[in-house]
Amino acid sequence: MTDAVPVDDEPTVPTPPPATPAAATTPVTTPSGEPDAPEAPPATLWDRMREDPQYAPEHLALEAVRRLGPEAAAWVTRARAERPDASADDLAEQAVRRFVNRARLSGAVSGAAGLPGAVIDVGVLAWTQARLVLHVAAAYGADPLHPDRATDLLVLQKVHKAAEAARLALGVAAGRERAGALFGHAAQSPLGKVMLQLGVRLARMAGVRAAKRMFAKVVPGAAIILGTWANSSATKDLAERARALYRAGRPGVPQPRQP
Repeated sequence: MTDAVPVDDEPTVPTPPPATPAAATTPVTTPSGEPDAPEAPPATLWDRMREDPQYAPEHLALEAVRRLGPEAAAWVTRARAERPDASADDLAEQAVRRFVNRARLSGAVSGAAGLPGAVIDVGVLAWTQARLVLHVAAAYGADPLHPDRATDLLVLQKVHKAAEAARLALGVAAGRERAGALFGHAAQSPLGKVMLQLGVRLARMAGVRAAKRMFAKVVPGAAIILGTWANSSATKDLAERARALYRAGRPGVPQPRQP
């Protein structure tokens, strides 16, 4: 695919820009130094998902564990040092509140209209939700850097119904990622078709129907009301599923690495 993704001051074209919104490039930070505003997925991930939209959720899950797992591990270590009497439930609740608040704002991140804006919005929301799941996992003692967290993400976000199917799809996506790095990517489908497929796949991953996102982008005033409600509702539902999974301490959930 030859369409370039716009950066900074380049003209907008109908493809998700790798340049993150102002909130992501110069984020407001918490006292601990962590960003406290919605952040867009990295530019390299946008490129990968645009090249291979069929496996966009799998690419996002793999990249989330690679990039966000260490952040979640550092957060839980710091949180336990600051609040040694806090329970796992307390820490999980702290993470849930933080990322549900971010999810409410994620619909306003891109500032773009139409299909490109909708794709960016659901991508930012899916990325925020992945961050939430990894932080909840860490709160309950599961290793947020373990490859199984990518499987958990896809099952919790209802991309796949069973872990076995999620692992298979992740293996395919990882293989396609390696092949693309070695041999480049073949010619893509028309841009509009790619964007629509990418948007639908990410919307399903984030628990938001693509139609709602399109409506929120087209109807004046709807983005604030519908976008905030849809993002918050989907993220709260995901948080409950994540807490139930990791609170149960299901067999096979890898524990944090020992120093």
